[in-house]
Amino acid sequence: MNLARRQFIARAALVLGGLCILPSNLLLAAPAEQVHLVRRGENLTRIAARYGVSTEAILSRNKLSSASLRPGQRLVIPARPPAPAAPAAPSSVLAPVLAASRRLDITPGRWTHLVVHHSGIEAGNAKAYDGAHRRRGMENGLAYHFVIGNGRDSGDGQIEVGPRWTRQIYGGHVRSQEMNEHGIGICMVGNFEKRSPGRRQLASLYALLDHLRGPGLPGRAAAKVTVHRWVDRNHTVCPGKRFPYSELKRRYGAVA
Repeated sequence: MNLARRQFIARAALVLGGLCILPSNLLLAAPAEQVHLVRRGENLTRIAARYGVSTEAILSRNKLSSASLRPGQRLVIPARPPAPAAPAAPSSVLAPVLAASRRLDITPGRWTHLVVHHSGIEAGNAKAYDGAHRRRGMENGLAYHFVIGNGRDSGDGQIEVGPRWTRQIYGGHVRSQEMNEHGIGICMVGNFEKRSPGRRQLASLYALLDHLRGPGLPGRAAAKVTVHRWVDRNHTVCPGKRFPYSELKRRYGAVA
């Protein structure tokens, strides 16, 4: 056997030997998991926050008894748990909408979009916003068709019906006049740049969207769901970075 062949066999043996003596406690990541290589200065709390999981979940998944880490350590990051689903809104939450809509003459196909907003402030309700919008020169007052309270100045998840809905007139909630003509404005009270919507607010929002996409609007095609920032691109962050856009898309194929 020549020298080159002996060297090749020796190197191959080293590689195969290395594969055979991997640490017995090495954990392999499942497809839904990620692997993190610990860097100098990192701690478990920071790593857990980065991936949106708990420190306890990382410790358990990696069979660690201590939170102490060392640079170069390999951590399997467990899959992030799904966000808790918003509770189903009680049927009574739609009672004001049903009562206000009972005698309305809603033109089939008139409303083609449902546009979700946040108020950007924590205070307020339909009456307060109506006054503010009139002071800004909006002769028809409240720019939205519906307002969903956060528990401060109206009930948590309470749906308030605005006069633009009862009068079946265009909204004033976006820059696009065409969208105002055909889009129903729904405002959730709160600043979702700073916090996430409350569970009751979300439950009421989904109940209202389901109603308006179903029996609440006559027409052959269901109204499309969107949000303010997707309508007036590069002009607003509404309804805020903490709004659950992915869930809206999952439920309604929301228009981005």
